[in-house]
Amino acid sequence: MKQQEQALANRNEKTLLAVLNGKSAKQPPIWLMRQAGRYLPEYLATRKTAGSFLDLCYTPEFAVEVTLQPIRRFGFDAAILFSDILVIPDGLGQKVWFEAGSGPRLDALETLGAIDRLKPEGMTERLSPVYEAVRGLRAALPPETTLIGFSGAPWTLATYMIEGGTSKQFTRAKTWAFSDPDGFGKLISLLEDAVVAHLCAQVEAGAEALQIFDSWAGALPPAALKRWSLDPLARIVALVRERHPNVPIILFPRGAGEFYRDFATHSGAQGLSLDSGLSCRWAAETLDRNVVLQGNLDPIYLVAGGTAMEEAALAVLEELSGRPFIFNLGHGVVPETPPDHVARLVELVKGWSGGKD
Repeated sequence: MKQQEQALANRNEKTLLAVLNGKSAKQPPIWLMRQAGRYLPEYLATRKTAGSFLDLCYTPEFAVEVTLQPIRRFGFDAAILFSDILVIPDGLGQKVWFEAGSGPRLDALETLGAIDRLKPEGMTERLSPVYEAVRGLRAALPPETTLIGFSGAPWTLATYMIEGGTSKQFTRAKTWAFSDPDGFGKLISLLEDAVVAHLCAQVEAGAEALQIFDSWAGALPPAALKRWSLDPLARIVALVRERHPNVPIILFPRGAGEFYRDFATHSGAQGLSLDSGLSCRWAAETLDRNVVLQGNLDPIYLVAGGTAMEEAALAVLEELSGRPFIFNLGHGVVPETPPDHVARLVELVKGWSGGKD
């Protein structure tokens, strides 16, 4: 009983969780997408030892170590599990690998028959090293630091699975979605179930909040955006909440533009992460105040540093002030980022006193 009471007390002390539950803070919590990664020399050393990128993701001691590195260095309010969105297709039995200089590669799905060959049964067992890493992190993190689990969204996962990797036009994925919506819907439905299972397994291992990345939501026109991004995400949020009602969920529908309004109103998520192309002022004035906003400094300001970065960060702080929000980037930290610039950003946010209770 005492351990449960202490766990609850620690949870209540965590600023990021308090904000996701609707409480404003003078100094908003801060964490950064891709805060663990190639801009840190300690990450590069661990990566060299681990071998392949998937070996890094699937070896719990390495995944724990690289997740902890930015927490030790910068004192972020949250740690996000070091993994990759493509562990889901890998766990479903689709071949996934990473090539130096060209990113992820997959054996592309080309027919409905290829979808039938995916193996959702046993996916979470195949991804057990990921959940072991979550358990290790929950034990190793400072008590004030929130542990965030994550997944890719069905639409974004589908693009990689159909295109065979990254894409600029998403021609094959969009053609399939537009010309054969029933067949494409079969893949999306399978991925909805897989995402729910993956997220819930992370919660059961110790994740305290969740973020779902729909990195390529902005590639879809409005009607398709609703059908293949918003609606599946709303179903996922509802299903995860049925099993874990107290775990907050943040959505990142990158590039959704004014469609963020629909995500705020209809997704059921507690938080929305804003991309860099979205005006913080518009978001603060337009989006439902019951939704916690997260974002949205352009990551290149972190590369530039100095006055430019500080002024841009202060603008985010000032425009989102007066409502619960989390300071973050509009996308992930890029490899060219000097760690000293990240340290200065954290210092600026944690020292800011312009907020309102």
